[in-house]
Order: sequence, then structure tokens, then C-alpha cells
Amino acid sequence: MPDKFIINKSYNKSRFDKWFKEEVINLPNSLIQKLLRKNQIKVNNKRIKSSFRLTEGDNISVFNLSKYKPTDLKKKIQYLPTTREKKGIDNFVIYNDNDYIVINKPKGIAVQSGTNNLKNIVDTLKKTKYFQYTKPYIVHRLDKETSGVFLIAKNRESAQFFTSLFRIRKIHKTYLAIVKGEVPKSLKKMEDFLEYFEKNKKTKLKAITFLKVLKSNHRYSLLELNPKTGRKHQLRKQLYMRGYPIIGDQKYNLKQSKNFKNQSMLLHASKLKFIKDDKKINLKAELDHDFKKKIKLYFS
Repeated sequence: MPDKFIINKSYNKSRFDKWFKEEVINLPNSLIQKLLRKNQIKVNNKRIKSSFRLTEGDNISVFNLSKYKPTDLKKKIQYLPTTREKKGIDNFVIYNDNDYIVINKPKGIAVQSGTNNLKNIVDTLKKTKYFQYTKPYIVHRLDKETSGVFLIAKNRESAQFFTSLFRIRKIHKTYLAIVKGEVPKSLKKMEDFLEYFEKNKKTKLKAITFLKVLKSNHRYSLLELNPKTGRKHQLRKQLYMRGYPIIGDQKYNLKQSKNFKNQSMLLHASKLKFIKDDKKINLKAELDHDFKKKIKLYFS
């Protein structure tokens, strides 16, 4: 008897080989193709190719599955949140429905696990009631030290929708930042070609950000920032290049004084705006206590 599987919403429109590796067993592409050719795998009782696009509700039959062993891969270590951390997510939820969730991401927590980041938002969300029947899909990013509006899709279809919106710049983001120095009110646009290194190859990418000075004095400025492009560390780099590093930024700074050595970065994603199903969506994340305290301290 074959092993039977039914495709859920998360893999609607996904390639068969991707689903097979993630949900059944990780086999080499050549072996998957061989099994398909020999009718050892069928979708809705029909022969298909490895590039076949699945549909929610498709029935998969896999014969002699127990004969195969998965390819050895280094498994990514998953963070296991505490009960308190899982329940604590409720305090950060801004919006939630069947397609996506929006949270006010706390600073100091990475979006995904990495070499130096075991604790992360995605692995924590996976274990909450919000993702009981699905999994998180990342459609944009926030740096570990940046707080604020963070959107996570709940299914592949929704992820594709939001990814395309970000790509064609139909999602509008607003940030707040406190920087060192008095930014002139005449500075309303930053346009640069930022350098990046990938696999020892240098590339230059255009970055555009509009800004507005909300408060300022001879020592600090509170800025509203609207990036029109989505380059890595874009806001941090552009402000640093002009001599206005973000307070608490440990990477892009101008030898900030010892007063800021233990200060977390004062960069907050405050708003996210887009149109979905012909409806204007406006999402806002409140500043945390530390950021509010610094505004009073620096500008009162």
C-alpha cells in the first residue's frame, strides 16, 4: 500500500519537488525524477513531472517509501520558546487574520535564527496559537536591533502577494530614528549608491530615502524616514554617511561616546501602509518605553 498525503493551503502553487523534500523525505532531485518516471509517485493517480505545481487538496501516493533514506543535511537548529515567551507574543500583536499577522517586534530579537541568534521571532511564532495549522512565511526583514511593525504571511499565496507588493514598492514604510547631530530641515531626501559585498564581489545599489526632521537641537535630531528602496541597512548607512549616526548603532557610528555604549539602537518601524482587496490598510506600532524616554530626555 502506498503512503498517502494531501496538500494543504501552505503548498498551494508550490513545485512538487519542493513539497516532497520538505514534507516527505529529502532525496536527491535525480532520484525523485526517477521515482516519478517509474510511477512510484502519483498525484491524483496521474504521472507528473518534478516541476508540477500543486493545488490545495491534491492527493499524493508514494510507493515503497520505507526503502529510502533522507539525504544527510545539516539541520538548522530550531529555537524552542518557553511557555512565557509564547504567551508573551499576545502583547505584541497589532493585527491578525487567516492570511497574515502583524506584530510590534521588540528590539534585540532576530527575525530568524543565525550563527549568533538562536532566539528569534519566527521559531517563537511557530509554537503559538497563531500558527497552529500553518507556518510563518517571511516577506520582509527588520534588523535584530530595530523594533516595530513586522508582517508575517500565514500561507504561500499570501506570501507571494506581499512579496510582490514589496518588490514593486507598493508597501509604504515609515521609521522613526534619533540620530547624533543637528540635521538641517532642508535635508529632505537621501539618494546614494550603497556598496555591498557578496561572494567577494562588490556591487553598488541605488538607495533612496525621504526624511523629515520632527525635533532637533545642537546635539540630537528625531527623524521620520520613508525609504523608497529596500537595501540592507539602508537607513543606518545613509545617515552614517552624512555624519548623523543613529544613537545606539554599534556598527555604523562615529565613535559615539561611552554614554551610548550600552544604549540599544533608536530605530523604530512605526507604520506600514498598503492596499489589499481594494481596502487601504494602515498599521502602526507604538514606541517602546526606552524610545519614549529618550525623546523626553533629549528634546525637553
